[in-house]
Amino acid sequence: MPELTRPHQAHFFADLDRSPLGLVDGVDESAAPASLWTEAWHSLRRRPLFWISAVLILLVLAMATIPSLFTSVDPSYCTLDHYLGTPIAGHPFGFDRQGCDIYARTIYGARASVTVGVLTTLAVVVIGAVVGAFAGFYGGWFDSVLSRVTDIFFAIPLVLAAIVVMQMFKSDRNVITVVLVLGVFGWPQIARITRGAVMSVKNADYITAAKALGSSRIMTLARHVMPNSAAPIIVTATVSLGTFIVAEATLSFLGIGLPTNIVSWGADISKAEETLRSQPSVLFYPAGALALTVLSFIMMGDVVRDALDPKARKR
Repeated sequence: MPELTRPHQAHFFADLDRSPLGLVDGVDESAAPASLWTEAWHSLRRRPLFWISAVLILLVLAMATIPSLFTSVDPSYCTLDHYLGTPIAGHPFGFDRQGCDIYARTIYGARASVTVGVLTTLAVVVIGAVVGAFAGFYGGWFDSVLSRVTDIFFAIPLVLAAIVVMQMFKSDRNVITVVLVLGVFGWPQIARITRGAVMSVKNADYITAAKALGSSRIMTLARHVMPNSAAPIIVTATVSLGTFIVAEATLSFLGIGLPTNIVSWGADISKAEETLRSQPSVLFYPAGALALTVLSFIMMGDVVRDALDPKARKR
């Protein structure tokens, strides 16, 4: 082996420490660090629970958006000739007490429940994020006032308040009415989460740098603080969506939610209560669809929380 000169020795040992791909100890030191969302996506796509919940959510959204893809039967067409009928060709779930096709009503029931859940979640995120962001960012007496208002609403049970208020809309209840009522009383949790996230971010170095560069307080809040506080808000909103779907079903079950001409899982569960002993399948299908939908959003919220929480990733 020929003797290496000193410059050749330096290059030789440097090449030993560096891999063929330009990595030092298996890590590319020149690459920029991955963002929180990139790391979260890498974590999510390795979780089977994420894909299971994503498939279930996409299925429910498809049922709510285009129910005709799943059935061609009119859910409002009922005939007493099929009173509590057993499953037959084209009607895999059988019939209820009014002779309505249970499968068609289960499919079309997703539209009302998911619509109320999504719109209510959007409403509470807007209200709660605005209140929590201003309270956490500005602080002082402004924070004290908004926090006390939040505490007042937080002390009011959501379903109980909705039951009382919905009694005032006996003649003109619709999806928008239910969304507004649930939105008015459902925002305090998002507000608290947002306030805590903003308070943990507002003193960061990049926020100080933005202020030093002349960014106004409102622009700093909108462009720098809120995007970096979005992770816990997204997680809470995902789980809350399932909660609002249950709240709508509860109101419809009690007969003070959506009107009877709108197909709803809660209304079908209420009707099936009378035939629980003789024909439990009438209750099983709408209740199962409701439970599976809520479970899918809860599972999605759990895996997203684990992916966005650095401590959970280390564990």
